[in-house]
This record gives sequence, structure tokens and C-alpha cells, in this order.
Amino acid sequence: MTLTLLDANGYGRIVRENGEIQAIVEHKDASEEQRQIKEINTGIYAVSNAKLHQWLPNLSNDNAQGEYYLTDIVAMALADGIQVASVEPEQAFEVEGVNDRVQLAALERQFQSYQAKQLMQQGVHLIDPSRFDLRGNLTVGQDVRIDINVIIEGDCELGDNVEIGAGCIIKNSKIAAGTKVQPYSIFDSAVVGEDTQIGPFARLRPGAQLANEVHIGNFVEVKNTTIGLGSKANHFTYLGDAEIGAGSNIGAGTITCNYDGANKFKTIIGDQAFIGSNSSLVAPVRIGNGATVGAGSTITRDVEDNSLAVERSKQFAKENYPRPQKIKK
Repeated sequence: MTLTLLDANGYGRIVRENGEIQAIVEHKDASEEQRQIKEINTGIYAVSNAKLHQWLPNLSNDNAQGEYYLTDIVAMALADGIQVASVEPEQAFEVEGVNDRVQLAALERQFQSYQAKQLMQQGVHLIDPSRFDLRGNLTVGQDVRIDINVIIEGDCELGDNVEIGAGCIIKNSKIAAGTKVQPYSIFDSAVVGEDTQIGPFARLRPGAQLANEVHIGNFVEVKNTTIGLGSKANHFTYLGDAEIGAGSNIGAGTITCNYDGANKFKTIIGDQAFIGSNSSLVAPVRIGNGATVGAGSTITRDVEDNSLAVERSKQFAKENYPRPQKIKK
């Protein structure tokens, strides 16, 4: 593999005759005429194993540096009547060498800059291309907007008019058209429908499947759960191993208690259900269509359609209650 550089100083030169490669000459051994050549050797070869073992014993260190040049196998191949072909990479950084972590970081930035440019040419609005990392494959629709410090990992797909807020991490996920993801949300193997609202600080774990127009708010975690059309969980909620119907509202602080210390169990919440704040739904349990769970309840039995379930201790008042006092020492 060869590469054409504006400044080829220090590299082995590709010597051609009538377009055919004749030799690779190291810089220190090159004549002034050969040093004007801009095509250089990248050090990457594809060679028959049998031929390589034939040629290697014949290498000599009779050169300016007193070294054994692997590049001499080119002349040996030609002497044996074997044609030497070459290809060039599309981008120079693809064959750039790395000797330390400083060079590795610099090369990574070149690669990320190249990927960012490709996305912008497809119409993606990157707020700051220098603060974007693509660590996999990204398929995009029209007018996608990505804010700073977003990381895309694995295979991801963003539909038309999707917006990703600052600091988000999206991994192996599919986000449909019109969805807005607020800053610092994390997706892993999630499927999100159209026109949903996610975050900020939301977490979608593997198996999260959100239908269209779902709202998932701040500090809500969703794992192995399907959520139906237009349902909402806007604050401080854990939804794990659950199935939630359409148009339901999950109040702040709700938890699906899916694990008994040994096994996982499922919570089913029907359509148009209302779960009051700070409720614990102990799986396996079913909340029916149109059912209401009063705030602060711990639900351990099924709740029928269009019914109200409340499970909490009765409030009482004790007048003139003497508060405990610190013991004086």
C-alpha cells in the first residue's frame, strides 16, 4: 500500500518505470532525483506466505543504515517475474503510524473529524463537530440535530428531525422521527417511537421499547419494558420488566418491584391507568385499564379495570405532641 504526500521526507520512495513499481528505496539510500518522488511506502504489504519464506533469507544489510530492509522483497518479486501492484487509501490517516498515546489521540481526532464531516455533508447539524464521537455506525434521516459531547456507539439510527441534547450517550438504539432527547440521557439497545420526549438525565436500558408520543422525564430508568402510545413517566421512576398500555400516567417515585432476590417478575399496567406518586408495584401484578393507584401505595394484588386501589396506613393526629429532646450531658 502506497501514499502520495506533499512532504515525503524520511519515507521510503516508490520507484516506478512506465507506471510499474520497480523498487522501494529508503530515504537515506535514495538519490536526489528519487527524493523528489512524492509516493511513499506505508509499510503495509499483502504477500504470499510461501514467497515470503523464499525471499526473507536473501535479505542483505548492505545499505546506508546497515539494516535488513523488508522493502527489498519488491525487487526480488520482480526478478522472479511477479508483478507488484499497489493501492492507496482514501484518507492519509488510515495508514498513519502510532508510537505513543499522544499520537493515538491525535489520530483518533482526525478520524472523528472525518466522520463528523461525512455526517454534516448528509445534512446533520452538529453544534460543534470537534466535540462529537461516533464509535460505530450511524444512519440518519433529514435535519438531525446533535449537540456537544454526544457519543454514538454500535449501530444506531436517528430518524428525521431527531434532536439529541448535550452529553448524551446512544448505544445500539433506534430513535424515530421527531423525537427530542434532552441532555445527559443514556440509551442502550432501546427502540423509541416518533415524537417522544426523553430526559434530561433519563436512562433507557436494553429491552426498552417506547411507542409514539411517550414522555420519559428526568431520572426515569426503563429496562425491558414496553410503553404504549402517549404514556408518561415524567419524574424519578423505575420501570423494569413491565408492560404499560396507551395513555397511562406514572407518577413521580413509582417503582415496579420486579425482583424478589432470586427471580424477575412482570408488571402489567393497562390503558389510561393512573399511578399516584411514590407507589410501589410488587410484581407479578396487573393494574387494569382506567385503574387508579393512590399515591404512596404498595400494591401486591391485581387492580381491576376502572377501580381505585389505595394501600397505606391511616393518617392520624396527636395534639400537643411532645417532641423528643436532646439529653443534656
